[in-house]
Amino acid sequence: MSSLSWNQHLIALPILVPLICGALLIMINESRHQLKFFINLVSVMVQFAIAVSLMKLTDTGIWEGNIGIYLAANWSAPFGIALAADRLSALMLLLTSIMGGAALLYSAMRWSRIGVHFHSLFQFLLMGINGAFLTHDLFNLFVFFEVMLAASYGLVLHGYNTTRIRAGMQYIAINLAASLLFLIGVALIYASTGTLNMSDLAGRLAGVQGEDLFLLKIGVAILAIAFLTKSAMWPLGFWLPTTYSAASPPVAAMLVLMTKVGAYVVLRLWLLVFSNEAGEAAGFGYQALLWGGMATILFGAAGMLSSEGLGRMAGYGAIVSSGTLLAVVGYGQASVVTAGLYYLLGSTLAMAAFVLLIELIERIRKPGASILALTMEAFAVDETPEETAGVGIPGALAFLGLAFAACALIIAGMPPLSGFIAKFTIFHALLNPDTPAISITMTTWILIALIVFSGLTAIIALMRFGVRTFWASGAITAPKLHVTEVASITLLLALCIALTLKAGPMFDYLERTGQDLHRPAHYIEKIRSAPVVPGVVQPGEMP
Repeated sequence: MSSLSWNQHLIALPILVPLICGALLIMINESRHQLKFFINLVSVMVQFAIAVSLMKLTDTGIWEGNIGIYLAANWSAPFGIALAADRLSALMLLLTSIMGGAALLYSAMRWSRIGVHFHSLFQFLLMGINGAFLTHDLFNLFVFFEVMLAASYGLVLHGYNTTRIRAGMQYIAINLAASLLFLIGVALIYASTGTLNMSDLAGRLAGVQGEDLFLLKIGVAILAIAFLTKSAMWPLGFWLPTTYSAASPPVAAMLVLMTKVGAYVVLRLWLLVFSNEAGEAAGFGYQALLWGGMATILFGAAGMLSSEGLGRMAGYGAIVSSGTLLAVVGYGQASVVTAGLYYLLGSTLAMAAFVLLIELIERIRKPGASILALTMEAFAVDETPEETAGVGIPGALAFLGLAFAACALIIAGMPPLSGFIAKFTIFHALLNPDTPAISITMTTWILIALIVFSGLTAIIALMRFGVRTFWASGAITAPKLHVTEVASITLLLALCIALTLKAGPMFDYLERTGQDLHRPAHYIEKIRSAPVVPGVVQPGEMP
């Protein structure tokens, strides 16, 4: 071919659009809030349209092998930067644009105005997240991670107060240490294999032996610590509940997604690099991911049960979600991964809605209401109920109560919403192995028990808080809610309901996605053989 087709340029746009928009927003005066919000929102909508287009291109056979490759600067792999779009990356781009849109809508009337450069930082955050989903090179993955983290540092401290500064400093210190480990791991991997391109690394791994293999495993282990710190795996996730509870609601919603970026990289890298074709390194680290994920589930469940504040409760809920995903990856079965991807979508949307809802619920809670409710429980104080016949429920309170109940059902995995479908499908996949070679062991039953236990602790913790807030707080004054705040939460919960109603088509798509992930040879060949544009750089040559 003489040039790239137009649709291949779409692969680079999720990175270029927020980059250009973020730079443009810096030049606009902070007093022009509405203009900056409008530009930011248009950018997010454009990214949504691009993600939908990429999902179509990767699922309809338009691209050969349903994988799109973009070779930056026309350098052939593995020398240049390769961006790759497949079903999984397109799906994660779509999730990112939805989360970004909801968080941005919520911030419109208040949170985007209490500090400087919120909109620019927001776009740079989206750029880093999108780049992490698209890049196929470990060093450039580091670059996009740093862009994402640098933007998140500013956003976590946005609208600063003492609590936010303290939590933000802890968050920055932890992630700087993780970034240092990331660089050390990347250096060791390059020293042992001579490449950082993921597909090239996977293709060379079978031939790595002896001291090089030992060095490679050390590098991968160090790299994994960096990823797992960002994924909040126990005991590396101690920072997350404090950061979630201190961050502003729209930033906390994006932190929910950022936690899943680490899990995505682990999923992508381990299924590609340490597949059955990896020689002596095949299956490296899977048991650590499985048992580490189960320990994370237990830690998160215990944290939810012991937390009184909704912010910390949400943080521990995110830890449970992350632990479940890591355990699913470590289990290494295609059908379990498919169910885990469905769980990723539902839990991310529900947890984001939950952290946005927290601030609205806090508006109806009077100082000391929690202490009063605890005292009444402890001493069995019985209040004579007031006459309620004919008294209507204010619309704001009805919305908060229904939204809280929906979030609780999804997070706990109770029927009939998507959380229940996700956990039920995980159980079905665990108890019905893909092949006879996979047996049901005691580990399988422990994982099932932990997922059930985490759901029980979640529903107990959330019901306890709901009763104290909506029923045991005495007279409640309906709070003032802005339409953008209601719209953002409604959007996320409506998508959770849509996931429930369209579970069949969604699982069909995710099953194809899971099959692609478990066919690394096809992926490796597609990346390695991606042609450059003739006449500019000859195939296989460096400029």
